[in-house]
Amino acid sequence: MIRSVVRGNGAALPRRIMKNADFEGMVETSDEWIVQRTGIRQRHVAADDETTASLGEAAARAALDSGGLTPADIDLIVLATSTPNNTFPATAVEIQNRLGMRHGFAFDMQAVCSGFVYAVATADLYIRGGLAKRALVIGSETFSRILDWSDRSTCVLFGDGAGAVVLEAQDGTGGIADRGVLAASLRSDGVHKEKLFVDGGPSTTGTVGHLRMEGREVFKHAVGMITDVIEATFAEAGITAEDLDWFVPHQANKRIIDASAKKLGIAEEKVVVTVDLHGNTSAASVPLALSVAVADGRIKKGDLVLLEAMGGGFTWGAVLLRW
Repeated sequence: MIRSVVRGNGAALPRRIMKNADFEGMVETSDEWIVQRTGIRQRHVAADDETTASLGEAAARAALDSGGLTPADIDLIVLATSTPNNTFPATAVEIQNRLGMRHGFAFDMQAVCSGFVYAVATADLYIRGGLAKRALVIGSETFSRILDWSDRSTCVLFGDGAGAVVLEAQDGTGGIADRGVLAASLRSDGVHKEKLFVDGGPSTTGTVGHLRMEGREVFKHAVGMITDVIEATFAEAGITAEDLDWFVPHQANKRIIDASAKKLGIAEEKVVVTVDLHGNTSAASVPLALSVAVADGRIKKGDLVLLEAMGGGFTWGAVLLRW
């Protein structure tokens, strides 16, 4: 059978780093308060000349370079983002143009923080269905553009950045030893919309709006929902937590990450944590964490890796792959 194998990966971060202490003159908060409740110590914030498209392009080029590929080798671009450059066209099409591609097809995927997991699962279906041989899957966000910088409960949590992988069609046996995407589970439930949303949009207010969140409610639901899709993914693949080499969760809150891993029986040393460096970068958080763990030598070819995320909507999902 056809497997969607990771051929390359890359990342891009804005130049500006904003430390927790930088908020102390803006809102009532402190470095100690932020670290204790979230694990975040810093985040990157995009400058005027840094956009979702420019960061996504940089991450895409890094992923292509790491795989020894060029834009001519790509058939499909799936961009996960909640902060597109324009309402339309899709920012994926702008990245396609920036890469000099005049072939293939590109589109955006909107599932907020779950976007990259959704995008990997979607690109895998296109590859296994024969509509693409190689896909660029990108998560790119500039959440700083939609933050209310006077709301201390949200403005300290989020950052900007982009990450990408190249998925390539390769023959597999159909077994768990294959490289590539092995299993996935995706869920959503719109009843939770008011717990995490942006209070604007073209069809409602005609404005971009700002991010609004009921933090305690999100935390209350997160661990159970994350566990649900991961257990479904384990069942589909016929594995347990002990079989994993690495767990790469959405980087929203260190306490959620720790609680989820503990509930699932995933050893602490197998969990990739970058929330301290990047904050919550929404759809970019999983590929950014992947890039860190690959660059420092933790994730190696043949490792069994679990990706997981939960975002506004609510949306949540998990993907199991062998690197």
